[in-house]
Amino acid sequence: MKKIIVLSLLAALSGAEAQTTTLEFWHTFGDAKRSTWIQDRADEYNKANSGFKVVPTFKGDSNQTLQSTILAARQGKPAALVQVEGVSSQLALDSGVFQPVSAIKTVDFSDFIGPVVSYYTIEGKVNSIPFNSSSPVLYFNKDLMLKAGLDPKKPPTTFNGILKACAQFEAAKLGMKCVALTPFSWLFEQWMSEQGAQLVNNDNGRAGRATVSNINSAAGRKVLQFYKDLDDRGYLTNTGKLADTVGTNAIFSGQKALMTINSTAGLGNLLDAAKQSGFQLGVGVLPIPDGTKRNGVVIGGASVWVAKGIDKVQAEAALEFALFMTNTANMASWHKLTGYYPVRKSSVTLLRKQGWFSSNPLQIVAFNQLLNTKPNLANAGALSGATIETRNFIEQGIQKVLGGQSVASVAATAQEQANAAIAEYNKNFK
Repeated sequence: MKKIIVLSLLAALSGAEAQTTTLEFWHTFGDAKRSTWIQDRADEYNKANSGFKVVPTFKGDSNQTLQSTILAARQGKPAALVQVEGVSSQLALDSGVFQPVSAIKTVDFSDFIGPVVSYYTIEGKVNSIPFNSSSPVLYFNKDLMLKAGLDPKKPPTTFNGILKACAQFEAAKLGMKCVALTPFSWLFEQWMSEQGAQLVNNDNGRAGRATVSNINSAAGRKVLQFYKDLDDRGYLTNTGKLADTVGTNAIFSGQKALMTINSTAGLGNLLDAAKQSGFQLGVGVLPIPDGTKRNGVVIGGASVWVAKGIDKVQAEAALEFALFMTNTANMASWHKLTGYYPVRKSSVTLLRKQGWFSSNPLQIVAFNQLLNTKPNLANAGALSGATIETRNFIEQGIQKVLGGQSVASVAATAQEQANAAIAEYNKNFK
């Protein structure tokens, strides 16, 4: 392994033996597979940089990790590095406990995939280092498609395409539902983006603080109507829980549904599940509303932020570790292990040279979907301090539509609730 050179290390040495500086890295991965990968990268970094010791720690889910970070910072004990979910970027900014990575030292971000680095660029500053990134795709059971007379080489790419495929699938009377789909705001946000629609005003919260949402727009109502159409025609199945993608994955992998829509990060697990269940897995692009020119997906996942309350030497070392962890080889390794996108163009090139896509052709669908996304305000992602509340209102709204309430009334109510939450949050910044 090439030695990792941290320029700031020289400044930390004073002729005598340098003291080891501990850099805490708080992350959200509690499973052995991903947390072990992170620990391995820290061990490599620590071995090459004896003056520093990166200590990764699982701190709970995204909300718990961010809350713990803010509390620790206020107590004067900030973690040097923190993994923050993308949709919490506004909260991270408003907390005041982080510093933009682009202000720590000059970093060349040209190797990062455009839509990924665009998501984390706010007011011209790159605030964090992209790490685990994903987007949604269509997963389908090739064997069931063939049994229903559908062509697995031509999976549906639009809402109506899904409905037509489901009609044919139901006519085959195979004794199962067509689509396993949970009420999931992340998908609602993706379908807004694919229509070129912004989730909140003020350029998706990027030209100024968001004040109102666009849930009750033509684009938003199309998404709610899609859920309603699936349910009204008897094509839809889920666990009854909100945002339960684990549940819909289980339904799909248990061959109780023909299709599901979920994150690219789940591809590895779904492939394993398909093998265990004895069927061939297919992957297609995210189906979008008919009559829409595909505008591109919004990046999901998280990035790594550097704390404000640490000295310059620590900040530079923390940034160097984040860049090491997300370098070309490491991001290719991370992708192979997890299914998350490697966030660097050079990692994609490396994977191609290694023949990864030839031996794993399902992966290329997601990559092309991302690489074909040209960054704009709609697919850059919404910035709002009330994102968590807004997501809850959207998911509750989808559930109400599935319960028989009208799309028009649900969209109006959800938008009203979201606007109230945004206004309440914004009171803190007048």
